[in-house]
Amino acid sequence: MRIWLMIAAVNGFLAVAAGAFAAHGLKGALSAQDLQVFETGARYHMYHALALGISALAMRGAAAGRARIAAALFLAGIVLFSGSLYLLALTHVMALAFVTPIGGTAFLAGWLALAATAAKIDI
Repeated sequence: MRIWLMIAAVNGFLAVAAGAFAAHGLKGALSAQDLQVFETGARYHMYHALALGISALAMRGAAAGRARIAAALFLAGIVLFSGSLYLLALTHVMALAFVTPIGGTAFLAGWLALAATAAKIDI
């Protein structure tokens, strides 16, 4: 639980840093479309850093296993979805566009795993 909460916090930090980088460092350096792609990556990064934190806090009792699966899926989604969008905006390597939906699918699976966690958690 502690490690996953730390991973969530680091990802929250990275999401804020990416958003600030987009707003201050990339404005004018990227096209409006590329900037929007980068900002989409940062927004979903933050959403799922928070979801990672929720999953970490749910890692107890009978729900722990499901919560770990949810956290792992959220982390995979961050790397694949947000990471591919960051790199796509910066490099224009179009092959990265094929990775993005895999990350989106990991996000969706993470939310389903979190719902399954809720069914097992002892509140």
